[in-house]
Parts: sequence; C-alpha cells; structure tokens
Amino acid sequence: MAEFIALIPAAGSGSRMGEDLPKQYRLLAGKPMIYHALHTLCSTVRIGAVCVVLAPDDTEWKRYDWSEFVGKIKVLNCGGATRAESVTNGLKALHAANHVQDHNWILVHDAARPGLSHALVERLLDQLTDDEVGGLLAVPLADTLKRADKAGRVQRTESREYLWQAQTPQMFRAKLLLDALGKAHAGITDDASAVEALGYSPKLVMGDAYNFKVTYPQDLKLAELILQERIATR
Repeated sequence: MAEFIALIPAAGSGSRMGEDLPKQYRLLAGKPMIYHALHTLCSTVRIGAVCVVLAPDDTEWKRYDWSEFVGKIKVLNCGGATRAESVTNGLKALHAANHVQDHNWILVHDAARPGLSHALVERLLDQLTDDEVGGLLAVPLADTLKRADKAGRVQRTESREYLWQAQTPQMFRAKLLLDALGKAHAGITDDASAVEALGYSPKLVMGDAYNFKVTYPQDLKLAELILQERIATR
C-alpha cells in the first residue's frame, strides 16, 4: 500500500482577516489555528508524515511548541506567493530529499480549516485508496444561488443541482499532482482544478459543515465553538 503524506501550505499572510499576524497563527481554543489541523493529521495512524510548507521568511513558527508532533512532522521553508506555488515547492523539496515517491498519496489540506476531523480523514482514505484518480472532500450546495450583475442586482437564479462546495484535504498521487500543478494556469485555487484541467475527474467524498475555511473575522467565533466542543469530548 502506498504511503499517505499530508501537506499543509501555510505561507499565506491571511490579509482578509485584517491583521498583520498570518491567519494560521491566530489563536483558536488556546492554540494557533494551524495546530488543530496538524493534531488531526498527525494522529491519523495511516498518514506517515505531515509536511508544513512555510514562507522562507516565516518568523512565527518557532514561537510555538510543536514537540508533540516530533517524528511525524516535517517543516519546509519553501512557500511561494500562491497556494499552488507552495504545494509545488513542497512536493519538489520532498522529492529532492527522497521523502516521497511518485505513487505516494498526497493529502493537501488548508491550514485555515481547523475543523477537520479524524472521521473525515478516514473516510477520504477509505474511499480513495483504490481510486484511479483521487479526489477531495466536498459538500453539496444547500443555499439558493444568485448571479449578480455589475450593479449588484440579481441577474438570475442558478440551479444548484450537482453543485458541490470543495473542501480539503484533496488527495492525489504525487506525480499526478505535481504534473497538474506544473501545467495549471496562474489563477488556480485548488489542486483538484489542476487535475481536472488534465482531463481527469476527481471523486467527490462527502465532507461536513464543520470543515469550513476560516476566511473572515466573523468565522473565528464559530470555529472556536466547534473546537472547544471537540476538545471537551476527547
């Protein structure tokens, strides 16, 4: 069985949060936001390593104690200007150090999705291990979708049938992922889109609402409540 390797691109500044501190280090339930994803991935037995891709000039990481993850975590200071660049640079660094093989499964997860659970990771692994392409966690869209015009008025209502909201982790073989990202257009926002552009159809694996991406300041309170509840039941 191929080894599973998680990769967390964490070189972003989190500018939409309106603070100087990068979003991944914002405290949630007493820990940096990125800690919660790390805890879930590092404690998943089938995942052999968890790699964090930081900006070359990151000064925050060393301010925190990560000792509980020793032996499983690898820190790579090779992040790029975009998410895709960070993932690409991280994979290339792992290849150069002989820490990854072409057939290994790579699970790319957003540092700003602290609500990832063991159940979701295990579901992803179970459903994709024998898949020819790979896939991603996602949830079917529940809200009515409105397309706006330039004046901010409703142009039309869009059908939400067959529409899913992408989440992470997104899981693909190392070679396929690296090839896809190398050919992707500049504005690509997730790994699955790059794989789709090569003509593949990634599999959608049911996620859940708790695995949302913390993007704006108002998201922090909800994430805090979710994490406090989860910590209390451990």
